[in-house]
Amino acid sequence: MYLGLDSSTQSLSAMVIDPSTGRVVASSSINFGKDLPQYKAPSGFIPGGEDGVVHADPMMWLDALDSLFSSLSEITDLSSIERIAGSGQQHGSVYLGENFDEVLESLAKGKSLPEQIAPALVRQTSPIWMDTSTHEECAEISAQVGGAAEVCVLSGSVAIERFTGPQIRRFYKKNPDSYKKTRRIHLVSSFIASVLAGKSMPIDYGDGAGMNLLNLGDLKWDEKLLEATAPDLAEKLPGVGSCLVAGGRISSYFTEKYGFSPDCEVCPFTGDNPASLVGMGATTPGQVVISLGTSDTFFAAMPTPKTDPQGFGHVFGNPAGGFMSLICFRNGSLAREALRDELGVDWSAFDKDALVETLSSAGKNITLPFYGAEITPRFDFEEPVIDFSERPDAALRIRSLVEGQFLNMKLHSAWMGVETGRVRLTGGAAMNDGIAQLVADVFQVPVERFEVTNSAALGAALIAAASAGHDLPELQKSFCKASPDSLLQPNKELSGKYSTALENFEKLLRNFTQA
Repeated sequence: MYLGLDSSTQSLSAMVIDPSTGRVVASSSINFGKDLPQYKAPSGFIPGGEDGVVHADPMMWLDALDSLFSSLSEITDLSSIERIAGSGQQHGSVYLGENFDEVLESLAKGKSLPEQIAPALVRQTSPIWMDTSTHEECAEISAQVGGAAEVCVLSGSVAIERFTGPQIRRFYKKNPDSYKKTRRIHLVSSFIASVLAGKSMPIDYGDGAGMNLLNLGDLKWDEKLLEATAPDLAEKLPGVGSCLVAGGRISSYFTEKYGFSPDCEVCPFTGDNPASLVGMGATTPGQVVISLGTSDTFFAAMPTPKTDPQGFGHVFGNPAGGFMSLICFRNGSLAREALRDELGVDWSAFDKDALVETLSSAGKNITLPFYGAEITPRFDFEEPVIDFSERPDAALRIRSLVEGQFLNMKLHSAWMGVETGRVRLTGGAAMNDGIAQLVADVFQVPVERFEVTNSAALGAALIAAASAGHDLPELQKSFCKASPDSLLQPNKELSGKYSTALENFEKLLRNFTQA
């Protein structure tokens, strides 16, 4: 059997699969806020940060690992796990001292992971993907390298506030003595993998591409980006490697305490988005994944690392080979929930039956669907902008806002040049038939929804099995299945209307953001 772990913003989850039967054998999850209240992080991060600072306690992740394995060992035989792979929330970083490797080598089952590893921390908290405090550092890195476009060409993204490179630079500037004492800087993914393996593990290509430090051309740390970020950074970063190549056997701490086999191997962990690409069965071009969450994301496999000329999209490594693009839209469920509350309705107003009543208005009324600052496009909206040809009643506002979200998504994914054959939809709002149907109609392709809710943990489990020799496409056929009767076909009669609506949306967006 094979174990996949996913350390997300709010929880640590596990999924055990058996490729011989095509079954998920066991799963378990630890919610940081609910199950570990002592860390005072109800949403998985330390609240109250100022000036865009958002950090988490890395000891909370380790406490969750102990708790997770304790509960998992009660429902499945961990000695049958042949290999472990995993994923972590992208961009977060952990700062460790000279004694980190020594601590990992001497872990004792009689003590918890936090109490043993805490002394190796140089920095007590970790900046995570939500941190936006590094605007100045992004500008400095861009200027030294030769501009934002050059950073994008080299690393796959313009310098982004939440990315690891700018975060490292800020730490170096604000705490130079602590930075000097730092011997190893890990991502969330490679940190947890290192603890499992009892030694520092490489950073996976897929996750490393979310740092503004990895050169996409040769998949090595880029000297220009390293020099622009902080001194001696090359010495502090682990090497890079593939999550499909096992990096070592599991630490004796886990064999003695939780019953893992000493022969169990650990792969380098990847990022949660690359793992989700695997878990959604979308590692080949043409299969687009749209995840509808607090923020909406659009991602797809790419054969070559083409970059977004506007700098909104990102390119990461594809665990199956090649690359993947990802575009994040901050106003996802944030905007849908805001409109729901503003109108005083429930989610039934967004469902298919309700939207059928406004079908004749498809594409007629344009909404820029932003209730606050957006990152695609990058602009500080204060409220939605509407351009209606009809009286904007509640039903039409709902249709127009959701249409606007997917028109914006279609507009800002065109740079990828990937022909979309089908959209695979996931996330909380994916089960709403009305919202899902609008995805099909705006993109004019079939939409299918998936049974597995934690695609990152499943993707990690599939990576573990593939690294041991199982065929990944065959694994995806067995495990990446759409929900029964979930397929939605586009209304082809709306094709022309949404083509016109896309033009009108782009014009309104350009006029508003460039005013």
